[in-house]
Amino acid sequence: MPVSHRLASYGTSIFTEMTRLANEKGAINLSQGFPDFDGPEFVREAAIGAIRAGHNQYARMSGVPPLSNALAQRWQRLTGQTIDPDAQVSVTNGCTEAIAATCLGLLNPGDEVIIFEPYYDSYKPCIEIAGGVPIVLTLAAPMFGLNRDAFEAAITPRTRAVIINTPHNPTGKVFSRDELAFVAEMCIRHNLIAVTDEVYEHLVFEGQHVRLATLPGMADRTITLSSVGKTFSLTGWKIGWAIASPELSRGVRSGRQFLSYSVATPLQHAAAAAVSSGGDYLEAFEREYRQRRDLLCEALEEIGFIVYRPAGTYFILADHTPFGFADDRAFCAHLIDEIGVAAIPPTPFYDHVEFGKPLVRFAFCKRLETLNAAIERLQQLKR
Repeated sequence: MPVSHRLASYGTSIFTEMTRLANEKGAINLSQGFPDFDGPEFVREAAIGAIRAGHNQYARMSGVPPLSNALAQRWQRLTGQTIDPDAQVSVTNGCTEAIAATCLGLLNPGDEVIIFEPYYDSYKPCIEIAGGVPIVLTLAAPMFGLNRDAFEAAITPRTRAVIINTPHNPTGKVFSRDELAFVAEMCIRHNLIAVTDEVYEHLVFEGQHVRLATLPGMADRTITLSSVGKTFSLTGWKIGWAIASPELSRGVRSGRQFLSYSVATPLQHAAAAAVSSGGDYLEAFEREYRQRRDLLCEALEEIGFIVYRPAGTYFILADHTPFGFADDRAFCAHLIDEIGVAAIPPTPFYDHVEFGKPLVRFAFCKRLETLNAAIERLQQLKR
């Protein structure tokens, strides 16, 4: 059967494609953003304990109370805002499902949603499946700054929402308070919903992570999305959430109930243990990832890449043009076939593909041994 018209142009996710090629070719996989090590033992043991305690049947749609309560308490610690765990916290199958549920529950046909390229690849199809229209603005190298004039000009009477990813995948940009204050001003002036994808909130190496929902006038018009996957190196668990006002949460849940309805019950109980944990884990987490970032950035620069050192996330964008390849796909094919390292060609994250062709994305969420082995192979590019 043919693929639906809405999805036919998207093909197979670039993450699936590059990981498959890495496995087939025996390449070191610095493409897809998952760690090659397990998350903390205390969280894994909590999952085992939850299974043994009988938490194995359907959970309520919005999330098990221990996780909803833990997320509300965490939000209060991080923001100073008190929220209702039953009315304002919605647990989802990862942040990706939260994006889909938000679009399905809050967009009407023809509604426009502003997104920024390079974008996480699910944003556009989720908007279009919901009948919305993505309006794409470019974050241009080397600074990947917010073009305020372009943003304001993109707002029309049909604009319903804006999606902001900070820290930003794949550029590593951390939006500044000043930039987010401008976004907040536009949202209030034009009555827009803000959807913030903050899955890398605890991986900030330069600057400060600012939650848009904490800015004046934004608490009731922002949907904040995050997950345990990136922060606790448990990407396969797919435990995410959306935090929003009761009114916006009803919209998210109206879309969510017809997707997967509920999330794996024992893993939710374990996620409650994760998000309730203290700052010692997070400090070590940030410190270890900073070490990985610096190791790979310095090696890529020494090899000859033009490196855009990320302020956050666990991805590095680099300019591969010094090596003489026509575009990102040709370069990434050479990396896999001849060098034995898999990376991501970024053009699938762009509408204006000319901005992505000179670039390549590397993931450094790997053991130091893995990164050093990849660096050794990448040294062949200098020959």
